[in-house]
Amino acid sequence: MPRGRIATRLTELSPSATLAIDQRAKAMVASGIDVVSFAAGEPDFPTPDFIVEAATAAARDPRNHRYTPAAGLGELRELIVEVTKRDSGRVVSPSNVVVTNGGKHAIYEAMAAIVEPGDEVLIPAPYWVSYPEIVRLFGGVPVAVPTTLANGFKVTPEQVEAAITDRTVAFIHVSPSNPTGAVYSRDESRALAEVLERAGIWVLTDEIYQHLTYTGQRATSLAEVGTEALEARLIQVNGVAKTFAMTGWRVGWIVAPAPVASAVANLQSQLSSNVANVSQRAAIAALEAPLEATAPMRDAFARRRTTIVSALAGIEGLDVLWPDGAFYVFPSLARVLEVQMPSSSALELATRLLEEAHVAVVPGEAFDGPGAWRLSYALGDDALEEGVRRIAEFIGRL
Repeated sequence: MPRGRIATRLTELSPSATLAIDQRAKAMVASGIDVVSFAAGEPDFPTPDFIVEAATAAARDPRNHRYTPAAGLGELRELIVEVTKRDSGRVVSPSNVVVTNGGKHAIYEAMAAIVEPGDEVLIPAPYWVSYPEIVRLFGGVPVAVPTTLANGFKVTPEQVEAAITDRTVAFIHVSPSNPTGAVYSRDESRALAEVLERAGIWVLTDEIYQHLTYTGQRATSLAEVGTEALEARLIQVNGVAKTFAMTGWRVGWIVAPAPVASAVANLQSQLSSNVANVSQRAAIAALEAPLEATAPMRDAFARRRTTIVSALAGIEGLDVLWPDGAFYVFPSLARVLEVQMPSSSALELATRLLEEAHVAVVPGEAFDGPGAWRLSYALGDDALEEGVRRIAEFIGRL
């Protein structure tokens, strides 16, 4: 065996397409090019002042200058217990909670706890780019369960049941969805829960966009509609990043059955120790506030949603589904590609769009949704309108 090699699990790991494109766009901006970027999946708002002030005070408090429990500050874990009951109807204890370095870290540690080499994990597609890569890191096999614009980018219970094999150990559920913005209704969630209960597999539900919905329909957690049998295998992932414009603060969490929470806490004690105490104190301030504290941000997303979907729907060749949540739209370019550029792909068009029109989007291929683009509408109103105008001109020239 050669020495000085890089481990195969890392050489085969794909970089984050969303981060790569966003970095390319920022490099172009740094060189003086006027780029409109729809690539980044983060709010363009600053973190609310009351959270920043809490963090400033925490930085001056000597108790935050030392190591704290790996699973998270006791005050924060107790608060997460409260908001989990409020938002998901699930009654847990602090021992079921582990505070992590953001939602991505939470998913990584959850997969580390439940996936063995050869295990299959079902992931509805299009999916967030990191899900399959994290599964592969632990020797697991990601299995895509495809959805389409025609069915609202939602998997059906029949699809899930048909995809389950004797090697299936977990199903990943996300509502609202990144990249499509799809939100499962209560009835749809209950129907999925029934299949998953019978299957007896782990269920990881990513609820990071839980509070970003725009049509009056709540994002129903599987915890609300499942039985005790499902709850015994349910791993919830959440965080403050999207709801409170705190992507850079890196605070997420896992709510899980005791064996999973204990295993994750042990892993974290060896992997990273505690999450930065100042960030945890900021998260406490965020979660103690009423949800209406971030209503202006949600209202802005709702307005931008209307602007971008209406504009994209007016571009000949694009097909657009109204997203019910998150802050993404996932227009299909199938008609453009079929009629005008049959030998091209959404990836090629995204590359040309960036180079020729100076607009950054993420191609659907990154999400296992070929023939589409993902656009984040978490950017300023003027930039959004200018970006869509450039897209219309670009497609019109093809």
